[in-house]
Amino acid sequence: MKNTLKKSSLILILVFFAAGLLIGKTADHYLVLNPISNNIQNPNENIDYKNNINELIHIKKQSDIVTKRDALINYIWKDKGFPTYKPTQTDVNILDQDFSDMKNLKQIDKINISMEHGVNSIAYLFHPTSTNNKLVIYHQGHDGGFLNGKKPIQFFLENHYSVLAFSMPLVGMNSQPIVELENEGKIRLTSHNHFSYLDSDTFSSLKYFVEPIAVSLNYLDENYAFDTYYMVGISGGGWTTTLYSALDQRITQSYSVAGSLPLYLRYSASDMGDYEQILPDLYKITNYLDLYVLDAYGTDRRHVQIFNKYDPCCFANPNFETYENEIKSTLSKTGGGNFAIYLDDTHKEHKISDHALKIILDHIKE
Repeated sequence: MKNTLKKSSLILILVFFAAGLLIGKTADHYLVLNPISNNIQNPNENIDYKNNINELIHIKKQSDIVTKRDALINYIWKDKGFPTYKPTQTDVNILDQDFSDMKNLKQIDKINISMEHGVNSIAYLFHPTSTNNKLVIYHQGHDGGFLNGKKPIQFFLENHYSVLAFSMPLVGMNSQPIVELENEGKIRLTSHNHFSYLDSDTFSSLKYFVEPIAVSLNYLDENYAFDTYYMVGISGGGWTTTLYSALDQRITQSYSVAGSLPLYLRYSASDMGDYEQILPDLYKITNYLDLYVLDAYGTDRRHVQIFNKYDPCCFANPNFETYENEIKSTLSKTGGGNFAIYLDDTHKEHKISDHALKIILDHIKE
């Protein structure tokens, strides 16, 4: 009898272990192990969001905009202020065979930003042969570097926009340094979840996501005269677009594709995300709804969210109707700005589709 129980227990352990391996990691998000999550009732389905979403938005007047933005900056840079320095290294007119076949491409400049713990960010500045003197900042997600964004980069080049392309920290060309952790020993930083071990009262790993953009724009401000800065991101890059546009008013219009949802709508494991998407201290300062207001607020500023209705990764067919009008109403009461949401049903992939690119271009040209 005891041997039978032992065998049964071992089988159960193996079953749950196998389930964990199968759940694994999606194209863009680390999943939380929850073997029964698909069989339980939606925990949010009995909540009447129409009556309380406005209470979740903490920006009620114009002065709240400044207060929230300053609080974000202070949290990320630990009271050191928004970065004003320039990149550590820039290489002009480099050769990269991966992009040698692109149309309307005059040259590529490489920008390298070095940060604490050996973490860096390599960005490419694509100059079009025929230019309209406007810049699109393109940000790729977790699933590979910005080489995977070659199609949207090409799209904007063909429409005469310069493109500044970024990958997420630790992804693509970016470093994966070895660091020594107190009481833990040496580890290689390969996952954003590792960043939580670096955080302290004097340092936030969130800077790895946004500081490279700020520093690169400092360089562009000094060396170029672009009329406008736009920002476009997919998945984790869409999340980065959401956070960065809330911090830097130099971004006139921002477009997040499959990038984020308010936490109250994330009842699927695949929608939870990793470190940066669910960091409690960050969202106690500005929750996602507050971020959307900050993204869109201001004269001639706009924030657009695009969700893929059949996205196999995350944020598929979201209940954005619960907050869209509340964001617009808040913007109207606080002084203006533009916010819009689109549901892309033209494909079943985790990507920026041709349809989405057309939506973005149409908005930019308005």
